[in-house]
Amino acid sequence: MPWQLGVVTAIVQETPTVKTFTLQLPHWQPHLPGQHYDLRLTAEDGYQAERSYSIASPPEQINEIDLTIELVDDGEVSAYLHEGIVVGDSLEVRGPIGGYFVWRQEMYTLPLLLVAGGSGIVPLMAMLRHRALVGATNPTALLFSVRTDTEAIYRHELEKLAQQDPNFTLIFTFTRQAPPAWTGYQRRIDHGMLAEIVESFPVSPQVFICGPTQLVEFTANTLVDLGLPADTIRTERFGPTGIS
Repeated sequence: MPWQLGVVTAIVQETPTVKTFTLQLPHWQPHLPGQHYDLRLTAEDGYQAERSYSIASPPEQINEIDLTIELVDDGEVSAYLHEGIVVGDSLEVRGPIGGYFVWRQEMYTLPLLLVAGGSGIVPLMAMLRHRALVGATNPTALLFSVRTDTEAIYRHELEKLAQQDPNFTLIFTFTRQAPPAWTGYQRRIDHGMLAEIVESFPVSPQVFICGPTQLVEFTANTLVDLGLPADTIRTERFGPTGIS
């Protein structure tokens, strides 16, 4: 898969540590929600650093992609992107990549459970945006675990989607500090929380989980314990040098 130079046409500050970079691509092609792009930086001395970033935009966004990137402590690539890139700069990317962690057309009518931890929301956001644009009406729920309100990426857009779509349920759980007067979950994802959400579905849902390894493994194992078939659960883990 060849590399290409994408031009940064917009930068949006999503949270204090997260930015979305819109790249216009000379050789754009539609992606599947859940896929990612590789991004490569090359220094003047020839040193190269490469990372993978999930696509946040839906495939209907023609000729460009959105990459939502979290500033990672001691992350050489994320630090450069956050501190050194401005609109008009070019970034070297290749993609789309990935065929497992994707929401395909044959799943559009099946109940859908999405579970995200922190910036693990990014590929799931591509799925939700695409779902809204194709007019899917399948019962869908997003369980989004974040530490504080200010770290909830896309919060206002997610709340708007939930208000507009009676078949989409948005569930936040705040693990450190909830907003004032919050009456929802205020703890890490646990067995009881997952059991309540699974019971709200008419039949067993398809599941996509993305976030830190510990959250992903606990959630997937618990859902299997609750009776969901393992082959209906797709997972993607990320770390400082992985998909974010």
